[in-house]
Amino acid sequence: MTPDLHDSSPPIVIAHRGASGLRPEHTLAAYSLAIDQGADFIEPDLVPTKDDVLVARHENNIAETTNVADHPEFAVRKTTKTIDGQATTGWFVEDFTLAELKTLRAKERLPKLRPANTAYDGQFEIPTLAEIIALAKRRSKDTGRTIGIYPETKHPTYFASIGHPTDAKLVADLRAAGWDSAKAPVFIQSFEVKNLQRLHTMTKIRLIQLMDGEGAPADGAQPSYKAMITPAGLKAVAAYAYGIGPNKSMLWAGATPTTLVADAHAAGLRVHPWTYRAENMFEPDRFRRGSDPATHGDIAGEIDAGLAQGIDGFFTDFPLYGAQARDRLRAGVK
Repeated sequence: MTPDLHDSSPPIVIAHRGASGLRPEHTLAAYSLAIDQGADFIEPDLVPTKDDVLVARHENNIAETTNVADHPEFAVRKTTKTIDGQATTGWFVEDFTLAELKTLRAKERLPKLRPANTAYDGQFEIPTLAEIIALAKRRSKDTGRTIGIYPETKHPTYFASIGHPTDAKLVADLRAAGWDSAKAPVFIQSFEVKNLQRLHTMTKIRLIQLMDGEGAPADGAQPSYKAMITPAGLKAVAAYAYGIGPNKSMLWAGATPTTLVADAHAAGLRVHPWTYRAENMFEPDRFRRGSDPATHGDIAGEIDAGLAQGIDGFFTDFPLYGAQARDRLRAGVK
């Protein structure tokens, strides 16, 4: 069954790693601020600890997002691993127990672009999925709004290959929270295909197939993401997923809209592009303001342009801009 694409719900605002433009990403502080700013969903990227607890980090390499390098007791754990074909050096979540990770503190990942965020370095812990679920439920009660979560399963094939599979654990944690239906305030996303197909048999929670403008799923299930956005490719995705999460660049050929949104809707898929960021470095040329990569461009204009194409939601590091755009659309204000 394909989703109803004609209901009256407004596009959803997905706080990408929380309000990560304003606080160190994947912290309870970033998620809480995103909720304050009007986000509908908060997004945790999930990786497993040595003792198989799901925690929120964009990557399992925590060298750039924590103060692990300042802990001499963990110096010997620095290593090089090959993940999805790429060699990377650092400290990895799967080599730490949850108790050990809780001794670390988060720091800003992009200090040159977001220097103001470094004022919060060292203040916040790495949160668990359970803590994020508790936050969403507590803030839903406090605000009277339903705050959902939008977890991404990071590198599922890699983690399964080293004895730390995450799919069943994620489903179990969500089920324990009372979330196991298409009506639950949850989306599960992945850049891989096979784990989404597996999750489709394990839970009724809505699934989102992430896509990029280049490359292919790391599990080798498809030759390329480009092959997946043909009408036939989108029809195949619709057999297991509720929607797609394309790189926002895939919505455009220069300043001209592509047919991706219309094609996805024709296949019965929702469209949630990623990621709208304010800094010029991440903006298309027509939305940049000045030449400094750290200066904020016209993120509001870029979001509005996506909404004009009919996207059903979007990821943003700056959820206040996203909520304002959503509300303008809801009010019929151009």
